[in-house]
Amino acid sequence: MKKILAIALACVLLAPGMSAQKKSQPSWLSDAVFYQIYPSSFQDSDGDGYGDLQGIISRLDYIKSIGVTAIWLNPVYVSGWTDGGYDIIDYYRVDKRFGDNDDLVELIAEAHARGIKVVMDLVAGHSSDQCEWFLQSKEGADLRYSDYYIWPTFKPEEPAQTGPMDYAALMNSSASLIRKFVATDAPRGPFYVKNFFDTQPALNFGFADPDPEHPWEQAVDAPGPKAMRREIKNIMSFWMDKGVDGFRVDMAASLVKNDFDKSATIKLWKEDFTKWFDEEYPEGILIAEWFNPAQSVAAANFDLDFFCHDGQYNYSTLFFYGRRGFGPAASATPAAPYFDKSGTGELKVWYDLYTYQYDAVKGNGYVCMPSGNHDFNRVCTDGRTTPEELKVAMTFFLTMPGVPFLFYGDEIGLKQNPNAPSTDGSGGRAGCRIPMLWDGTANGGFSTCPIEKVYIPQDPDPDRMTVEKEENDPASLLNYVRSMLALRKEVKALGADAGWRLVSSLDQPYPMVYERKLGNERCYVVLNPSGKAVTVTLPTEPSAPELIAGSYKKCTYKQTKKGDVINISPISAAVFKF
Repeated sequence: MKKILAIALACVLLAPGMSAQKKSQPSWLSDAVFYQIYPSSFQDSDGDGYGDLQGIISRLDYIKSIGVTAIWLNPVYVSGWTDGGYDIIDYYRVDKRFGDNDDLVELIAEAHARGIKVVMDLVAGHSSDQCEWFLQSKEGADLRYSDYYIWPTFKPEEPAQTGPMDYAALMNSSASLIRKFVATDAPRGPFYVKNFFDTQPALNFGFADPDPEHPWEQAVDAPGPKAMRREIKNIMSFWMDKGVDGFRVDMAASLVKNDFDKSATIKLWKEDFTKWFDEEYPEGILIAEWFNPAQSVAAANFDLDFFCHDGQYNYSTLFFYGRRGFGPAASATPAAPYFDKSGTGELKVWYDLYTYQYDAVKGNGYVCMPSGNHDFNRVCTDGRTTPEELKVAMTFFLTMPGVPFLFYGDEIGLKQNPNAPSTDGSGGRAGCRIPMLWDGTANGGFSTCPIEKVYIPQDPDPDRMTVEKEENDPASLLNYVRSMLALRKEVKALGADAGWRLVSSLDQPYPMVYERKLGNERCYVVLNPSGKAVTVTLPTEPSAPELIAGSYKKCTYKQTKKGDVINISPISAAVFKF
C-alpha cells in the first residue's frame, strides 16, 4: 500500500508544470492553508473562561469558510501551565481545561468531515517538572525513567559569552547549557538541565561529543537517549493512530546538547525520527520550530519550517517594532519596519536571509512565513492597525511561496493587547494570545462567563473588529483574506510550489514587486505599505498583464519605451497576471 501511495505521489509531483518537493511529501501539503489555534483563546463552550475543544468544534464551519484546509493546535496535553501548555505532565491525555481524549478524537473526525487536517504540537525537548518521568528520575539512577533527563554532578565553570544571546543560543553552546543547570535537592543529584523555564527539565537525547570529565553527558546512542527516542515515537504513534495528521515540533533543534553545528541533531531527525515517521505515516507531516529551514528541511527532512520571529533567519525588519515585537511602540528601533506607513523601511536584510533559505530548501520542502503566532506581536499592532494596512500585509503572507499559516484572529485584524497581564507563564506574549472576538455580545461571543473570569482580557477597544461585523461587509479584511485564499487556490502561480524572484530593486524598496511563476503562468505581486503613492519602472514584458486582485485606490501598469511602469496608490497591494 505504501509503495502504491509513493508511486501515485511521485506522479502528482512530477506532472507538467509542477515543482516536485521531497519524495515523502504528503499529497495534500502543496495546497494546504493552516490556521493556528491557541486553544485557551479560541472558543469557550462551558463558560469557565477558557477555550476548549468543543468550542473549536463549534467553529469548524467558520474555519472552513476562510479557505483553511488544516489546523495547528497549540498543546492540549495535561500541563502545569507555567508556559502556556508547553510544560507537559502527561503526553497521552488531554488537559481537563480543554475536555478529554474523546473530545479530541471528535474534533479530528469533525474536521476531517469538512476536509480539514489536524496537526498537534509535539514538545519533544522537555517535559514538566511534574511529569511522572521526572518525578521518578529524581529518585535514583536505576529506574525506568532515570535517564530520560540530564543530572550533572557538578557545575563546570561557565565559558565567557562571545556574542549576543538569541533564541538559537538558548538551545546551543556550552555556555548557555551551563546557564540551564538548575539546582535541586533531589536524591538523584545537585542539578538537572532545563530547556527553557526551570519547570521544563530537558529530555535526554544525548550529547554530540560527550566529555569524559562530565559523566552525565551520555552519547546519543546510549541506552537512556535511545529509550527517550522510543518514548517520543510512542507518543507520535498514539496520536497519529487516533487520526491526527502530523505534528509541529516545538524547539526541534534543542534535542542533542552541545551540538554546536547541529549536525548531531540533524542526524537524529533524518536517520531516525523523520525517516521512521515518513515510513509509518506517509500522509502525515512534520513541521519544525527550528527557524533554520536549510537545516531542518533541507538537511533533517522536515516538511517545512518557519521564517518568522527569531534566530538569525527572521522577518523582524519587515514587521516588528522592536526585535521580537514585545512591548510598546515607544521601544521601537530607530528604523521602522518595512510594513509601516512611514515608508522608511528597507528590504535587503530580509531579502538576503530569505533568499538563502528559499534557495536551500527548494525541492525539499517549504519555508513558511506565518502571519503571526503565540510567541510574538500580532500583525495588527500599534503602528499598523487599519484594514488597508492589514490587507497589504496579508497580500504578502498569502502570495509568497511555501504553505500559508494564519494565526487565529489575524483574518479579522484581532489587535495586540499590550496591557494584557501575564497568564499561564506568557510574560510579554500574553497580548497576542487574547481571546477571539466573534460578535457584539458579552466577551465578544468567546465565553458566557463574567468578564472578570475571562482568562486573558480581550481587546478593550469599543470599536473592535469581530467576525460578525466583517462577515457581511464585502470590503472587510475577513472577506479580503477569503478572496486571496480563493485566488491562491485558483491561480497555481501563486501557490506553494511556484517559483519566486524579486523583480524590483533593493535600492528602491517601495513598492516591492515580486514574480510568482509555475510553468507558463506568471504573476506580479506589487506591495506598497507606505503612505505615499509610488512609481517603479521594470524591464519590458512582451505584453501588459491583467490586474486580477488587490487592495488599492489606484494601480496602473503601462508599457513605455523606457520600460514597464507601475503606479500604485498609498497603502495598496495588487496582483497582476500575465
